[in-house]
Amino acid sequence: MNALTDLIAAEIAATGPMRLDRYMALALGHPTMGYYTTRDPLGAAGDFTTAPEISQMFGEILGLWLAQSWLDAGAPSPFILAEAGPGRGSLMADILRATAKVPWFTPQVWLVETSPSLRAVQRDRLGDVNWADRLDDLPKLPLFIVANEFFDALPVRQFHRGASGWAEVLIGPRLRPGLGQEGANDALSARHNVPPGVIVETCAPAEEFAAQLGTRIRTNGGAALTVDYGDWRGTGDTLQALRQHKMVSPFMEPGEADITAHVQFAPLAAAAGLGGGFTTQGKFLERLGITARAQALAKLGASGVAAAHRRLTHPDEMGNLFKVMALMQPGKTPIGFDENERFSPAI
Repeated sequence: MNALTDLIAAEIAATGPMRLDRYMALALGHPTMGYYTTRDPLGAAGDFTTAPEISQMFGEILGLWLAQSWLDAGAPSPFILAEAGPGRGSLMADILRATAKVPWFTPQVWLVETSPSLRAVQRDRLGDVNWADRLDDLPKLPLFIVANEFFDALPVRQFHRGASGWAEVLIGPRLRPGLGQEGANDALSARHNVPPGVIVETCAPAEEFAAQLGTRIRTNGGAALTVDYGDWRGTGDTLQALRQHKMVSPFMEPGEADITAHVQFAPLAAAAGLGGGFTTQGKFLERLGITARAQALAKLGASGVAAAHRRLTHPDEMGNLFKVMALMQPGKTPIGFDENERFSPAI
């Protein structure tokens, strides 16, 4: 038991069973007791490790993708280079180093970050950059933005398909999940072919963020690249929690573990209303030259390069589990994607 457990239990006692998205929002983002607002969760001393912490190669390749997308858009100036959910700032640091020699690539750098503790780490790492709590707070300029393991931490709802409708997962006393009353659900009408017994997850905040991205890119120009674990459109209970690099129950000591769910990319693409591409992380990184970069680093004496390359790209590691989606104005296949991986706004 901890103080946040008591707060959540009190709310349940006062208002009834709590939706899963409300529970996740409190566990991860409570102003004084939430997981992300109170700590640096990354690295060996934290609870999980992300791709930028594994190797500089990841950020270098994403940086060059962003620079090429900027060039393909006509090299607009001024423009914004942004990251949503920037963690320790490792990814942005690698992006800025990789793009430093690209002629006239002099962006306004913005980080979309709400955690005070992580902002402090980012300030130490990156120095003079800009912060925003929301995407809407960014200046209205061409936007080239990356989001790595950002959408997976946004609060989800879960619904079980029953014989006559949908029952939502609700958190009851003692923080035990259960099912609400079964009935019709207009928001899930497109999933009418899902058989009984199957679980479907939805993430309204992710779709809202994607819709805002779509509006900004259509209005001001730019491109977005998002990397996360999940699939184009999936089913099942994907909620999980990590603490000290081990799986734990999402409902044990909220605020003390990282709670995430797999990302469904199709609803994000539909909400954005843009063109783009969708592929696996392994294919994307290989097409953009990670093997050649790994060989060059190894010749320079860098340690652990082979292991990092395998972890980022191999199908049994992050290569297939993590997916990459580009969002941009329709009309061409984004670099790093095959023609058959391209999608149009009509999804």
